[in-house]
Amino acid sequence: MERTPFSVATSSGELSGWVAGEGPPVLAIHGGPGMGYEYLDDAVEELATRYQVATFQQRGLAPSTVEGDFTIAEAVSDVAAVLDGLGWQRAHLMGHSWGGHLVFHAALAIPDRLDGVLSVDPLGAVGDGGAEAFVTELLGRLSEEDRERARALDEKDNAGESTPEEDLEALTLLWPSYFADPATAPPMPPVRLSQHANRTLWADLQARLPELEAALPAITVPVGVVVGEKSPMPTGAGTDSADRVPGAWSHVEAGAGHFVWHESPGCVVAAMDRLVAGG
Repeated sequence: MERTPFSVATSSGELSGWVAGEGPPVLAIHGGPGMGYEYLDDAVEELATRYQVATFQQRGLAPSTVEGDFTIAEAVSDVAAVLDGLGWQRAHLMGHSWGGHLVFHAALAIPDRLDGVLSVDPLGAVGDGGAEAFVTELLGRLSEEDRERARALDEKDNAGESTPEEDLEALTLLWPSYFADPATAPPMPPVRLSQHANRTLWADLQARLPELEAALPAITVPVGVVVGEKSPMPTGAGTDSADRVPGAWSHVEAGAGHFVWHESPGCVVAAMDRLVAGG
């Protein structure tokens, strides 16, 4: 599939990504925060079979700027800047994980730019978003030895004392747990992480959770949510969020983990089709 690279300017550096496919415009937002956007490529290419899809590296890692305030407001502003740079007055958003959380903020902040948002196995917008249960389940799928090591690394990260190498080690240990069947999970691809982007944005995300939950009933753009039945993220993180949004729908994809397109190829584009069709 042919990819056309792009870069767009913001008031605080450039954001870069690529666009592919033909059809109604969709902007794909990767997870993290502070993670490389490459892991989302398969989902983007699935969408590009029927849509014109753009994806970009969020600030914090190359090829985008590594500088920023790393706030929710900045992240939403970056989404709008990418839409401007692409010449898209309106588009659908598809966000995964942290990106699936961000699309709720975007739906509230820039509804005039959006035809709808699809949130895929997101950190939710109700309570703690499912974060505590998510970590507990990830750790629970590990062997006792790996669990103790991952727990120790997580404690260092929460204290702001872990090294980049330790954060990558933790992700490597946890990687199989993101899938429906950890024993058959594919090898972890090369992953890039920005500690600063992750920690700073995560703190703002947590601080704004009560505000976001209270605002969900004010969302006016169409919203769809897809969650993996066997994801470590609790299904309620997504479905409970959808229940608070007028007219929103949710779907639990049977047999799928956190990366729902891996175990259920075609489910992301099917969900986008449903959103675009208005149902």
